[in-house]
Amino acid sequence: METFYVTTPIYYVNAKPHLGHAYTTIMADALNRFHRLMGRQTFFLTGTDEHGDKIVKAAEENGQSPQEYVDNISKLFRDLCPRLGVEHSAFIRTTDPKHIECVQAILQKVYDNGDIYFGEYGGHYCFGCERFYTEKELVGGLCPDHLTKPEYISEKNYFFRMSKYQAWLLEHINRNPEFIRPEGYRREVLSLLESGALEDLCISRPKSRLTWGIELPFDRDFVCYVWFDALINYISALGYPKGEKFKKFWPSANHLVAKDILKPHAVFWPTMLRAAGIEPYQRLNVHGYWLVKDTKMSKSLGNVVEPMALIERYGLAAFRYFLLRDMTLGQDSGFSEEALVNRFNADLANDLGNLFNRTLSMTHKYFKGQVPVPGDEDLADAEIKKLGQEAMRVYQEEFAELRFSRALESLWTLVRGLNKFIDSSAPWALFKAKKRARLGTVIYILLEHLRKVAVHLWPVMPGACGEMLAQLGISFDPLKVDLLKEHDVWGLLEPGTGVAESSNLFPRIEVPEVPASGQTLAGERKAPARPLKAAPAAGLEFEDFQKLDLRVGLVVSARRHPDADKLLLVDVDLGEERPRQVVAGLAGFFEPEDLAGRRVVVVANLKPRKIRKEISQGMILAVHSGQAMDLLTVGGRPAAGSRVS
Repeated sequence: METFYVTTPIYYVNAKPHLGHAYTTIMADALNRFHRLMGRQTFFLTGTDEHGDKIVKAAEENGQSPQEYVDNISKLFRDLCPRLGVEHSAFIRTTDPKHIECVQAILQKVYDNGDIYFGEYGGHYCFGCERFYTEKELVGGLCPDHLTKPEYISEKNYFFRMSKYQAWLLEHINRNPEFIRPEGYRREVLSLLESGALEDLCISRPKSRLTWGIELPFDRDFVCYVWFDALINYISALGYPKGEKFKKFWPSANHLVAKDILKPHAVFWPTMLRAAGIEPYQRLNVHGYWLVKDTKMSKSLGNVVEPMALIERYGLAAFRYFLLRDMTLGQDSGFSEEALVNRFNADLANDLGNLFNRTLSMTHKYFKGQVPVPGDEDLADAEIKKLGQEAMRVYQEEFAELRFSRALESLWTLVRGLNKFIDSSAPWALFKAKKRARLGTVIYILLEHLRKVAVHLWPVMPGACGEMLAQLGISFDPLKVDLLKEHDVWGLLEPGTGVAESSNLFPRIEVPEVPASGQTLAGERKAPARPLKAAPAAGLEFEDFQKLDLRVGLVVSARRHPDADKLLLVDVDLGEERPRQVVAGLAGFFEPEDLAGRRVVVVANLKPRKIRKEISQGMILAVHSGQAMDLLTVGGRPAAGSRVS
């Protein structure tokens, strides 16, 4: 039997769970359920990461020992899973004895192979990231994630010879294009590996500075760096090295991570595995951020979305459906309660809920609540069945590739098609004309398609779909479903089966009003009205011009905007850790392939903004010349990120 192994990142327990944690966990759960329906044996792992500087600091702030603190926060993550409708195979903690034993065994193995050495290093250490940064990685002398000035630390530590495996990793990624997806993040990692020598990784912290961690087996004066410890959870949970689960599931490992932890998973982890003599994972799947008002969620900004508050207000089905329907893998997506409500009302209440209720009501009105015997089919029946087959085929293909939004949109072509089929078939007219055989065929086609829709939607919203199938008189057992055959098999709904009289699973909900406090459940604030500013006087002060940060950028790649003919999405290397995406109105003048490798001038300190659902992190300068356009560029070959002054 084929296998499928899916993991979330193990969540760092320095704060309570938020929307980002809920999204990744629900995505993993939906994938796990989907592959079970496709006939595979699956294993789904989630858990918590519990060592490091930030844990000690958070515990101190709460007046607890580190162990007491991690026990409390880890329980919040574990308890959240059933409330999200999530059924994991295992929940791992990095304080588990079996995990600690596995980490120490791998450390010893890599050390014995000569790939861990003792040395002295001085670097810029961010306590928020719990890592050292090079001068090149800093942005204006600040940590790129926390925008705080790191502390310069010089100390003796143990290092992993990560640089030894740079060429191997580069070759492996090039030979396996699906290793990192979407493609943009694969290119980002390749750009990082091709831009220069990969540095060795500091994998220890002296106990004089930190004691809360896994002790190095070859030197008790040091504890393991939190990332080297945490990443190993993906195999320690499977009982590496001799566990049957490891042998069975590791070859099909799919990791799900947010883009902010791309480098540890795409660079640290595969090189660690190589050094330990373990085959790399199958795929790394990278998703973007959920943004509130185009801004990443942050406790300091007060815009963190509490998942349980939303579930209590709108229901679990609405929450899960919205998250999977409204984010495209790899891209950022905006979150608001209004968007959730609008999506729910449009897709679930109006389209699916209305279809389901109408069909059940007609079954009771015309056939005393029992599935009718279908008769001969006509051309309209063949067309709706063909539409259904294609919708389900595309759904399965897209879902397997983690393109959930496209998968659900494909299924909704069938849902909308069935609503139109009711209108065009006019069952009420058939009943009035006493065309009972034709009426039975129409109702059966609707009911059988609703069964198929519910089965396909079960990975997305299992609770609601279980109720839908129960209302169709079906006892649902996912282990007995063969989703792969659903677009070809017809007639599994037995005539004579009793169905519910009506359905109200998805009642319309109102768009939330902003309370007097200005704060919504989603952490949004309604901004007070601001008076208009007077237009600036003619002439620009030199101090104002100095505020512009113009940088030389190297175009890594470009592609067309999915929703705008005149826009290109341009990935530009500005000498930072990863390329920036700039949305530019260049599509009418340049083909995407014409831009790759060109040096451009970028306004680098513009506030990020969303343009047609895509985040733009800067502006590429260009010159209009009549009906043509030229890029503003520079002579020579200055390094990416060089300042224009």
